[in-house]
Amino acid sequence: MGNVSVAIDGPVGAGKSTIARAAAEKLGYIYCDTGALYRAVALHCVRSGADLKSPGEIAEKLPSAKAEIRLIDGVQRVFLNGEDVSDLIRTPEVSMAASAVSAVPEVRAALLDIQRNIAAENSVIMDGRDIGTVVLPNANVKIFLTAAAEIRAKRRYDELCAKGESVTFEEVLNDLNKRDYNDTHRDIAPLKQAEDAVLADTSGMDFAQSVQLVCDIIAEKTKEQR
Repeated sequence: MGNVSVAIDGPVGAGKSTIARAAAEKLGYIYCDTGALYRAVALHCVRSGADLKSPGEIAEKLPSAKAEIRLIDGVQRVFLNGEDVSDLIRTPEVSMAASAVSAVPEVRAALLDIQRNIAAENSVIMDGRDIGTVVLPNANVKIFLTAAAEIRAKRRYDELCAKGESVTFEEVLNDLNKRDYNDTHRDIAPLKQAEDAVLADTSGMDFAQSVQLVCDIIAEKTKEQR
């Protein structure tokens, strides 16, 4: 078969990005973290002082926010108006802003073609909130990756602590629960499992086992389609 498109959706803290990136490397696919595009737009809105409760103000900032993904030596880097912001978009402040930004229809429309073009030109593993339902509805493989809320919060807490962030587990869990609610209840492209997606719950798995599970699902699904 030609290029293979893999859509991985799931809630915040499910390990989508790290697991998808590792699986892509193992399989020789391109990895595309679509959430990073929304985070780049969110960073632009934060920097420019937009009211994140106002979809209109967010939409007004779009023309001055050029978000793009560049593959440098096979590794995805995220650029905002020519600046590499790959690390700057991972703060808790930008995470919350991204949740608000991603609910704005104009933002989703602006970023849709960027994501689809990457999938059309490469064998790709793409992760986000609505990849299998909206962005790549015809993906060869769809996976809904999840884990229990407390486990997801612990993973995110450890990740933030390793980066030197000053947070408590309770803060991370509350933030995660709030984002889960926002993502599943928004009017535009809410987070949900696609009907033809395979559910992958990694609650009782370590990282290596989670990556292997995703690779096994991809292998099985692509084998069926040959």
